Amino acid sequence: MSIRTVRDVYVVDAVRTPIGKFGGALAGVRPDDLAAHVVRALVDRTPDLDPARIDDVVFGDANGAGEDNRDVARMAVLLAGLPVTVPGVTVNRLCGSGLEAVIQAARAIALGDASVAIAGGVESMSRAPWVVQKPERAFPAGHQQMWSTTLGWRMTNPRMPAEWAGSLGEGAELIADKYAVTREAQDAFALESHRKAAAAWAAGLYDGEVVPYEGVDLARDECIREGSTPEALARLKPAFRTDGRGTVTAGNASPLNDGAAALLLTDEAGLAATGREPLARISASAVTGIEPQLFGLGPVDAVQRALGKAGRGLGDLSVLELNEAFAAQALGCLAAWPELDPAVVNPRGGAIAIGHPLGASGARLAGAVAHQLAAAGSGTGMAALCIGVGQGIALVLER
Repeated sequence: MSIRTVRDVYVVDAVRTPIGKFGGALAGVRPDDLAAHVVRALVDRTPDLDPARIDDVVFGDANGAGEDNRDVARMAVLLAGLPVTVPGVTVNRLCGSGLEAVIQAARAIALGDASVAIAGGVESMSRAPWVVQKPERAFPAGHQQMWSTTLGWRMTNPRMPAEWAGSLGEGAELIADKYAVTREAQDAFALESHRKAAAAWAAGLYDGEVVPYEGVDLARDECIREGSTPEALARLKPAFRTDGRGTVTAGNASPLNDGAAALLLTDEAGLAATGREPLARISASAVTGIEPQLFGLGPVDAVQRALGKAGRGLGDLSVLELNEAFAAQALGCLAAWPELDPAVVNPRGGAIAIGHPLGASGARLAGAVAHQLAAAGSGTGMAALCIGVGQGIALVLER
């Protein structure tokens, strides 16, 4: 029996679309076309690479109930004009799907099952359809329940404990309770997310990463509100608790969004075929579980486990891209990492400002870390997300 050597895995390039708001500029674009767009962009940006050398395309997709059905990764391959010999597979770990795709593709390369792969994620929350269950008997005379697939629970199993099947927003409120995170702290965190995102765009820091969709008038992320103020956020009413105890609002939570992101991953041989210098190297990853109602704290253990595998600690991080599903959730995670320098967290803005297109967010974060490490020339970075129904996922990158 032969023993295979684990190979280094490199991030050669990473791209994403501008993130569109719900019903906004990208609402008219199918999710499979969004996925195809970022796949094609990676290929076009690496002209020395023969597309036939791509061993697999792995995409994350959280909903998959509409135009992103039938394996959106394979649809993206075909729509992007790649050779029909390039396969594609779609994975679902809800909000962590895009990062799960990166981890699975990297694992295949590390084990020698692939040399070149594209990993990414896509979501169109605007175009997520309504669905209707089949009736339990033929020819029903009454009306049927219609469910939105945009976000959250639907057709919940009645055996699921009620505390596990609550809303995502209520889960954020529970974290605010646990760590005494005030409404003022959440609003301040949200304002800073918008400020940093707007500043990053103004400084051109996203120019080499974002690839606008042709024919759509959207050059930058659509939800950034650089003109927001503490007073404006304070006027928003709590969205989930309306009994006077609520702190989570539309202003301190991530919005609903559309977008796609993708990374080009290789081993040493694949890297030589690209003719490019890598942005970063993938070092370690971890996924963990937690009580579903405390899903927002999922990254806490996942980050620590991934760092342990990489032989690193929180003090070694030069950048941590932590998905901001809610300000309360992000602040809860930061409270659990007192040794972490908050200055390294989301230095170019986070999901509250940039947006959170579910299946794409993990790939966006991994790409953001890779680009920031390349810009710095060295360092250790982390991408991490909380996941609905109680999971966390984290990826360590180094340069």
